Amino acid sequence: MSIFTRKADKTSPETATAPAETQAAAPVFDAATSAVADITGDYTIDASHSRIGFSARHAMVTTVRGAFKEYVGTAHIDAANPAASSVSLTIQTASIDTGSADRDGHLVSADFFDAENNPEITFVSTKVEKVDEDTWAITGDLTIKGVTKPVTVAFDETGSARDPFGNLRVGFEGSTAINRKDWGLTWNAALETGGVLVSEKIKLEFDVSAIKNA
Repeated sequence: MSIFTRKADKTSPETATAPAETQAAAPVFDAATSAVADITGDYTIDASHSRIGFSARHAMVTTVRGAFKEYVGTAHIDAANPAASSVSLTIQTASIDTGSADRDGHLVSADFFDAENNPEITFVSTKVEKVDEDTWAITGDLTIKGVTKPVTVAFDETGSARDPFGNLRVGFEGSTAINRKDWGLTWNAALETGGVLVSEKIKLEFDVSAIKNA
């Protein structure tokens, strides 16, 4: 069973008081579509309809979210033989956007990403598995600031569709958590009340729309 399927929490305030027969099925979004039964093929990520984001705790009391605005990515999907599938992603480090120019400037500085000397963040898959009917586990090498470490991301298929321009699109959503210190992102500031300003654990978030190559 997928752990990232976006369905309403059955015990959430919105559904706790609903009739029993409606609590089990309360999707957050409209139902997904499925234009093809077999999504095998080569794809290019549509950055204008995708999001590569992250979130971190600030002062241990709130969550700050951001995203990278410039990136390119490709995928080869083999539904019959998932192990033959592959993914490649290249992100422009300086395209980071958290909604605060001052914070973004600090993040691209040598304190964090050092974007001037490390202009790209890359991910290249090394292993692809099909966990269940809707979920893929993609393991690969994530390189940040010259440091390469393996990470695994669980992705849910979110459907397929033909858009108004005739493109076949497939969607995937996934997330994982990493410790930024493993990639040399060690800057922090101690708080007088205890704890630190920025959490070491970072959540990476992926909402991907990919177009099948002609």
